[in-house]
Amino acid sequence: MTATALLLLIVGLALIGWLTARARATRLQGVGGKRLHSLPGQHGWYVAMWVAVPALIFLAFWSWLSPQLVNDAVLATPQAQSLPAAGFERSAILGEARNLAGTEGLGAFNPEAEMLAPVFDGYMTSYAWIGTAIAVLLAFAGGAYAYTRISTDFRARTRVERAVMLALLVASLIAILTTLGIFLSLLFESARFFAIVPITDFLFGTNWAPQVINPADPGADLGAVPLFWGTFFIGAVIAMLVAIPFGLMSAIYLTQYAAPTVRKWMKPILEILAGVPTVVYGYFAALTVGPAIRDLAVSLGFTFASSESALSAGLVMGVMIIPFVSSMADDSIAAVPTSMRDGSLAMGATTSETIGRVLLPAALPGVVAGVLLAVSRAIGETMIVVMAASGAATITLNPFDSATTVTKQIVDLLTGEAEFNSPKTLAAFALGLTLFVITFLLNIVALRVVKKYREAYD
Repeated sequence: MTATALLLLIVGLALIGWLTARARATRLQGVGGKRLHSLPGQHGWYVAMWVAVPALIFLAFWSWLSPQLVNDAVLATPQAQSLPAAGFERSAILGEARNLAGTEGLGAFNPEAEMLAPVFDGYMTSYAWIGTAIAVLLAFAGGAYAYTRISTDFRARTRVERAVMLALLVASLIAILTTLGIFLSLLFESARFFAIVPITDFLFGTNWAPQVINPADPGADLGAVPLFWGTFFIGAVIAMLVAIPFGLMSAIYLTQYAAPTVRKWMKPILEILAGVPTVVYGYFAALTVGPAIRDLAVSLGFTFASSESALSAGLVMGVMIIPFVSSMADDSIAAVPTSMRDGSLAMGATTSETIGRVLLPAALPGVVAGVLLAVSRAIGETMIVVMAASGAATITLNPFDSATTVTKQIVDLLTGEAEFNSPKTLAAFALGLTLFVITFLLNIVALRVVKKYREAYD
């Protein structure tokens, strides 16, 4: 039985348990003059959880254990006696045989794999049926146990609420532990990098040339200041010069000036920009915006202008993050109490004065949060800068010059053929850690600003 079919079977059994338990609880309603402590539906959910949860936990454990059991069973057969004792070749043959199991007409690179494929198929089928039988037995056992506990005094609601709280706690812990795992993995690999390259050379060096690293002094060629400047110049300067004015003005128009019909259509159209894949923006920047900016630069006297300029990547990135600024500003302005707006207008202020002196100051926490979110999104953008920005690490104030970013260099470093333990590859993790810390600090600043101004305007 396939995993999908087994999952549907467990869900079906849980549904049957829910219906059966609900029906029994309904029949107990009013028997002997007693009222049910919990609703019939809550009894149904209690039984459904006991049917589904133990079976699903076992299936998760079985999916991890059964491949090793199949491998051990196959290795114990006479057909596997001719395999190498251990090593990569043996693992490759077993992996190929597993992939060939259950298929017909597909050739194999290793003859031993083709010979072991039917053996794998047989044991995989056997262990799949064993797992299915145990899961179904657990579902029936759990359902029977929960079903026998249904009574007028049974606190099914409390048990269900505790289970839901536990599920929410597990979900929140998964999110926290995932973030912690990402940070620790970056920290561990970055520590290996900084054991080779001094952290001061990395953070304050102005020469970035990972292709020509000097083994005697790798820090001299891995100074990341040009990358930090390019990331700041493209993502936090050029992109924000586009996103903040257009995003804020569009939010003001949609909340204060637009008719309801116009707002109904314009707001979803504006937010479509946030759903466009970044690779599409990258194509647009590389094929349309970049050449147009190069021609403009040439006409202005910049003879050696390139289509891979900081301005082309920054402009398209700014268009991409307009919805982030606009949506947060829109929601913040709309959340300002109407009495503040009406009081300003009643005192004789114009609409523009009310917006500038009342609404925007009151909505400042949301506006700042939207801007910082947009900055975080911009400095972490990868696809646009990979396709539209240059790989040249330079420090320049000219937007028509080539520039690169941290994310662009991470892609370049991890797609090469260098050894994993080399400073060139490990530098990608140091750059990732730096980007992580910068984003983290931006979030802290956003929370501090929101907290400060929220207290002032509550």
